[in-house]
Amino acid sequence: METPGNLFVVAAPSGAGKSSLVNALLELDSHLALSVSHTTRAPRGQEQHGREYWFVDETEFRAMVARGEFFEWAQVHGHLYGTSRKAVQARLEHGEDVVLEIDWQGALQIKRLFENAVLIFILPPSWDELRLRLTRRGEDHPEAIEERMANARGEVPHARDFDFVIINALFETALFDLKTVVHSQRLKYAAQQRNKSQVFAALNLI
Repeated sequence: METPGNLFVVAAPSGAGKSSLVNALLELDSHLALSVSHTTRAPRGQEQHGREYWFVDETEFRAMVARGEFFEWAQVHGHLYGTSRKAVQARLEHGEDVVLEIDWQGALQIKRLFENAVLIFILPPSWDELRLRLTRRGEDHPEAIEERMANARGEVPHARDFDFVIINALFETALFDLKTVVHSQRLKYAAQQRNKSQVFAALNLI
């Protein structure tokens, strides 16, 4: 599926800083829109319905799956997450660049649908640092942290299936790297041809 807009997919183990990096990128890049996923988990902290996620119960989520409303969906940490087909496709077809903040399973599903999707994996600098970040954020009890650490050890090897890998040791450096990936993708020949088709046609490149 080819569209004028670029699709960026960012995945990471819990605690690696994925959400913080994506939110900072969105503040800096007005041409990038975040696709808000649906989930069956409860809101955390200051999360709001329709901002971080669309929070739905499992019955509604399963009904959406049956109706084919998701590009991808997966079970992560015991909860269901899905990406709305309608919202993403409409933005891409109108030439908007969209970023998806999802898990590795969903990212690989998206790549099969969108050959030109850019997959970016965020890594922590070490296992000790990942555990420290999970503990510091104060959202999970010790058993949940151990579960997230165990899941992370299964998630990290899938970084090899992604187009780019960013190590989030220093936030400012990781953000610069993320901005660089986005900007570089926009300048690729195929991306420019899709997004600036009139220019390419006028120069007899199509």
